[in-house]
Amino acid sequence: MLWLSEILMQNHELESFEGLIKVIETKARAGERFFSMDVRPPFHDTPENWEEKLEAIFTSTT
Repeated sequence: MLWLSEILMQNHELESFEGLIKVIETKARAGERFFSMDVRPPFHDTPENWEEKLEAIFTSTT
């Protein structure tokens, strides 16, 4: 299972929500099947509907 908190801890260089999207796309293409959003992304550009956006990105690339 892919956890959002793990992505954030493993990718300290991330500075934006857009960068996070790219990492999630990569993980989904690599074969991850499940994604859990256990924390809110701490970026200044994180939109209000961040959960829907990340879910859509993850499911559209698998």
